[in-house]
Amino acid sequence: MRMIGASAVCDALLKEGVDVIFGHPGGAILPFYDALWHYPGIRHVLMRHEQAAAHAAEAYSRLTGGVGVCVATSGPGATNLMTGLAAAKMDSTPLLAITGQVARPFIGTEAFQECDTCAMAAPAVKKSYLVMDPDDIGPILQEAFRVARQGRPGPVLIDIPKDVQAEALDFEYSSEYVPDGSVGGTRPAPDPESVREAARLINEAERPLLIAGHGVHVSGAWDALRCVAEKINAPTLNTLHGTSAFPRHHRLGYGMIGMHGMYWSNAATTESDLIVGVGMRFDDRVIGRPGTFGPNARIIHIDIEPSQINKNVKADVALVGDVKTALEALLPLLRRNARTPWLERMRDLELEHPSLDVPDSDVMTPQYVLRELNKLVEHDADPVVVTGVGQHQMWAAQFLFLPNANSFVSSGGLGVMGFEVPALIGAQVARPDSTVWGICGDGGFQMTLQELATISQEHLPVKICIMNNGYLGMVRQWQELFYDHHYKSVSMSGPDYVQLAAAYGIPGKRVDEKDDVGFALATAAHHRGPYLLDFRVSPEENVYPMVPPGASLAQTVEDPRVVHYREPVHVIEGIVSYP
Repeated sequence: MRMIGASAVCDALLKEGVDVIFGHPGGAILPFYDALWHYPGIRHVLMRHEQAAAHAAEAYSRLTGGVGVCVATSGPGATNLMTGLAAAKMDSTPLLAITGQVARPFIGTEAFQECDTCAMAAPAVKKSYLVMDPDDIGPILQEAFRVARQGRPGPVLIDIPKDVQAEALDFEYSSEYVPDGSVGGTRPAPDPESVREAARLINEAERPLLIAGHGVHVSGAWDALRCVAEKINAPTLNTLHGTSAFPRHHRLGYGMIGMHGMYWSNAATTESDLIVGVGMRFDDRVIGRPGTFGPNARIIHIDIEPSQINKNVKADVALVGDVKTALEALLPLLRRNARTPWLERMRDLELEHPSLDVPDSDVMTPQYVLRELNKLVEHDADPVVVTGVGQHQMWAAQFLFLPNANSFVSSGGLGVMGFEVPALIGAQVARPDSTVWGICGDGGFQMTLQELATISQEHLPVKICIMNNGYLGMVRQWQELFYDHHYKSVSMSGPDYVQLAAAYGIPGKRVDEKDDVGFALATAAHHRGPYLLDFRVSPEENVYPMVPPGASLAQTVEDPRVVHYREPVHVIEGIVSYP
């Protein structure tokens, strides 16, 4: 079929199952936007900043399992995408970024809004492409979608000069897209001999642990993970991105592991004789000081990306392949085992170290707000929680017991402040019938608050909860604990968030009193459109448990207010730690 390059891109997007894109137009991408006018099957969400477009596309991808698409013009439009693309790469999210480029005759002349987008994007994406011939549009798009989806998913970028977008070509497109998210209908399977060896180690173990990571969500392995856990009676932990991969209310669900994980989860890794990492990277925030993780345990690592094996923790057995496929291959080889002594030990750890017990107080703490929100979330039919980065992120992962799989979206590896508001947009577009809660820090919220305009324009009924403590909270906590209370550039002012929301046509409420929290949350939940809550929480609350920098998981520090009755046994960098 004869069409211009820009129309060919739109046609390919539809054939790849794309029906929503997030973007911001500009001069070098105008032919694409003109072509888009003729494709009503593709919804375009106009973001107010290109970085926000990438974050929205990432949240959309995480919750749909598809490839998120973001669009920007050349020069500053493309440069603004880079933070979002780097975040998607770190967090294994398949994205397609489409950028305009100056016309071919002007490339390399320092033309208006020109930059070498592909070179700049190279470390932030799996692969980047500069399309210099319109006949290459089809093959490049085909490869780009395959690269984004296959193996460890991630972002790709296609940079298209303006004149290539406008040039005619004969276009036919054959898609490899299949609805289950696999490439060409195949899912990489692990080596059968390695599966048998892993099963042998699991069957022989007395104190096994499973750790669920983001790969469980990527492969849709929630049921397979639960079946394995129940058959072998293994306590199941999760990474930050593994939140909601395993039911938190399940008798085997013990919550998050790592720097701000549950004390009992961290302690269990020191007593376990076998740890199975399921679709996770054993990154620094999970394992603590290198060389100290699982000191008494054999390690089985299940991951689709070979380069992750033995990268941070040496594996005794590696199952390289799709997580769901690997778990389903393991399941029939596993023996049922009650493992009563190990489960009793886990229950004792919970009772002895109540990580979620926060002393009652007359002041409104973030933990209290999230506990009240949890009363709504855990009884909702299909809730979604989106967070930014910082203290509020850790508290949300600790205190919110999400009832459904794949319902928690956050920025992990890159840790992008400002992720929360644009990600809320992508999440609500992805799950239009869900109640989508945004847990925001006042610092991160101010980085992307312009996207309130997008929320209003798109009529998205998101619920925005700002934990307003007047600080860059996590930085302040570190300055308190590790820099002798030298608070520098962490106290911050902000606007009247309720009035700000009202300026965008979004109702809201400032909450100053603890007794008003429940009613305020219920009001937001039942409001049909977007709603903002400004919680004026206690300013110097710290996140516990905490693994201090340079410490092992065995040296996890509990909230001193909870453990005041126990004798301290050692001190790490000025912080009292307990057994």
